[in-house]
This record gives sequence, structure tokens and C-alpha cells, in this order.
Amino acid sequence: MPLGGRRQPLYSGGADAARADFIRFLAACYYEPDRQFAEERLFDSMLEAAACIHPELAALAQRLRQAYLEVPLEELLVDYTRLFLGPAPVLAQPYESVWLRGTHGLMQESTLDVLRCYAEGGFEIDGGFRDMPDHIAVELEFLYLLVHREVQEPVNGEALAPVRALRSRFLREHLARWSAPFAAALMAHAQCAFYRRLGEITERLVVMEAERENRHPPLRT
Repeated sequence: MPLGGRRQPLYSGGADAARADFIRFLAACYYEPDRQFAEERLFDSMLEAAACIHPELAALAQRLRQAYLEVPLEELLVDYTRLFLGPAPVLAQPYESVWLRGTHGLMQESTLDVLRCYAEGGFEIDGGFRDMPDHIAVELEFLYLLVHREVQEPVNGEALAPVRALRSRFLREHLARWSAPFAAALMAHAQCAFYRRLGEITERLVVMEAERENRHPPLRT
């Protein structure tokens, strides 16, 4: 994974920890499907975390898990290629800059601001990652890292205020601005039910995070 290596998807407990874990597991779903999905029990872990967040999210996670179990890996790989890689036209472009600018330019201003957010959070793209920094998987993993940091840090409002403010800004100015049309494209064009369910659960997770921000705005820094 671009912002840190793979880890065994073991749920650590607690509602906020569940949020962090679930976002990380969701990001993993956007990488090329392979046998590690099953070996690491990714979808069991997603379901366990989702059940600690909200019943609706748990129901969606169960549907995603079932969709994965019902399709051969080879079919998932074919659909993954169709949706995210091409050949052109790519049916569900996984990049923020495409959805915000409506172009295929590689380094739009939105992409540069994403990089600034990563730098502000003290994170760098892994040197082995060969895709764009505004890929849906990377943005979700960055959100995970911010939530994880909040969970791991001692309860100190003053110290956590910059992290919370960055998470709020990143969600508002980036992920929440393009995840809905991206998810809609995914649901419209996927041949496998798995990717339709993935679009559905991605959209719902981002909406839930946005609603949470509205209920609990970050402290001023």
C-alpha cells in the first residue's frame, strides 16, 4: 500500500478504531484483486469493523463479502482492468483530478493540493507506488492514517486539533467532492456485483464521515 505496508486486517475494537480499520480495509479493495484478499480475511474484517460503526454499513459490508465469494478471481481481474485501467475509455477513473476538472490531465491543482495535505500530515507516497497520488485508494488510506492517529494519540484536544482540522479539510475539499460521481460510475459500469457493491459502500462511508464532521466540527487551531 502506498502510505504504509500491508498489515493483517485484525480488528482492534472500539468504535473509532473500527472507523479507522474499516477505511483502511476499504482502501485495500481498490488495489488489484489477488488471493491475499481471501488469505488475509479482508471481508470478514470489514464486516466486523462495520458492525461496530453502523448497522447499515454492516449490511453493505455483508453484501460486499457475499459478492466477493460468488465470483472467480479471474473475473474480478477482468472487471478491475475494464473499470480502472482500460483500454480507453476507462469506465470509472479512480482519480480525483478527473472528476473535479473533467480532464485527463495528470497534475491538476487539486492533485497538487492533495500532495500538500499529505505533506502537512507528515506522510509520503511509498516509492514503489507507480500511480497518481489522488487515486481513490491513496486518498482513503490517507484518511485512515489521520483517523488512526486520532485514535492512537492521548486525549489531548489541543495536540489533536491540527490532525482533526486536516482530516476535516481533506474530506471536505477532496474526498467528499468526487467520491459520489466516481461511485456512481463504478455502480453503472461494473460487470461484477463486487464492484457495484464496492461503489455503494464507498459512497455510504464518505457520506457517514461527512455527516460526522457536521455533528463534530474540528477545534480551531
